[in-house]
Amino acid sequence: MGDSNLRNIVRQPFRGLQHQPAKRTVRWSAVGAITGALAGTALAVIPTLASIFARTVVTPDPKPTEDVHVYNYWPRRGTSGHGLIELSITHQTTVRGQYALVFDEGNGVARIGAVTATDRKRDTVTRIVEEVYSGDLAQTVRGRWAGFVWPTPTEAGYAFRNIDIPVDDGLAPAWFIKPKRPSQHSNTWLITVHGRGSKRNEGLRMMRVAQRMGMPGLLVSYRNDGDAPDARDRKFGLGATEWPDIEAAILYALNNGATSVVLGGFSMGGAVSLQVMYRSALSSYIRGLVLVGPVIDWMDVLRHQAQINKLPHIAGKLGSWLIESPWGKTITGLASPVDLRRLDWVARSDDITHPILILHSEHDDFVPIGPSAQLAAKNRQLVSLVRFQDARHTREWNVDPERFDSAMLTWLHVLLTGPQQPRLSLSSPKTAE
Repeated sequence: MGDSNLRNIVRQPFRGLQHQPAKRTVRWSAVGAITGALAGTALAVIPTLASIFARTVVTPDPKPTEDVHVYNYWPRRGTSGHGLIELSITHQTTVRGQYALVFDEGNGVARIGAVTATDRKRDTVTRIVEEVYSGDLAQTVRGRWAGFVWPTPTEAGYAFRNIDIPVDDGLAPAWFIKPKRPSQHSNTWLITVHGRGSKRNEGLRMMRVAQRMGMPGLLVSYRNDGDAPDARDRKFGLGATEWPDIEAAILYALNNGATSVVLGGFSMGGAVSLQVMYRSALSSYIRGLVLVGPVIDWMDVLRHQAQINKLPHIAGKLGSWLIESPWGKTITGLASPVDLRRLDWVARSDDITHPILILHSEHDDFVPIGPSAQLAAKNRQLVSLVRFQDARHTREWNVDPERFDSAMLTWLHVLLTGPQQPRLSLSSPKTAE
């Protein structure tokens, strides 16, 4: 899932439920504003609010809002790309760790580091600029805070190969990162599945662990993310329709040297990965899943977003119904309704078939930790939960990379040195690179 902000809903409808939350949540904050303004006619606007809510959930946002104001940039002389930057204070920009500032409509990217000063009177925060990868930061006045740290594997220091994975309606580009030192785990690939509104560079935060384990990394794209072919209805299925693209990535791995895979899913990528686990004919080749800030129960996420943005309860409930019902297709644009109950893994905890490690922050303001904790409590045999503090949505690595890596390394070591799961025979032809 991505993050953007919905402040101007009166002038412009919801454009996307994105993966880097803005000052409050994402664009949903504008729902609270319009709801208050129209309180006297609440009953009349409820169908409209529900319709906007439903469309937002399933509609990709090609241009996430750049809602972080840039007030000053002081480059360090003699050191290209280093310096200090003064930004508007948001719930994200004051949190410790490394992040990306995306600006100039996505054409510019800078890596931002530690906080050096906070001015509550001016409502600004000053942070270190560690690197400017592209764009002219001195000319920008606003940007978007993002959880990825490196735009491509090159900036992260990894040699990689571009590959294309055959999916419905075309080819989905991916990055293949070979381990520097092969190990006994080199036949198990780590396939990362990014969140809604994000791209495959989100998975680079897992590659340090993959390298230490000697595991190849495959960072994939999937329908509607701006890199892979769009779905025919150009709508998100919240995991219910995206999973065949990840199944195609598994098949590619198996046809190119892998004997098994581990899926690494972020946010909605976690929902996608769980669907692959349960529905794919290649499920038995999956050794386990590492899920970061995952959507375990979409109904819970939608209730949370409706509540914090002061949507009338009935409007939020009606919006969810529009996504689920065949009657809502004319409003949402979905080719088929989404069965949200099929995406509720707390209720379906007995259907979990693979070991799962969940890394989730107590302060995730977009996808609450509650369902992750409930799933771990209901299926202790297969589901492990590591709780983080302070991190916002899917920023667990950013806030505490050492703890993130340690938890993932320990879990993978136990997983991969244990007994192998049964294997299926492949009947599909070898895919071309």
